[in-house]
Amino acid sequence: MELAQITSKGQITIPAEIRKKLGIKEGDKILLIEDQGRVILRNSSMEALRAAQAAFAGEADRLGLKDEGDVLNLVAELRREKLEA
Repeated sequence: MELAQITSKGQITIPAEIRKKLGIKEGDKILLIEDQGRVILRNSSMEALRAAQAAFAGEADRLGLKDEGDVLNLVAELRREKLEA
């Protein structure tokens, strides 16, 4: 457990150990999520990545992509189609 003090401007300094665990650095944006009286602090970049992964879940199976070779073949096919259009 870490302790942080709130300034007169409502600012806090996130302790170094917490920043390290969350992978956040100067200039990064964080999410503050209120949940049943608790505040959850999350790295917004990682949350965006998780959301993208969730959005694409199952797409590889739907497209029949089983390995990297299948992905490369699909990219090549799409490029050919683009050039022919």
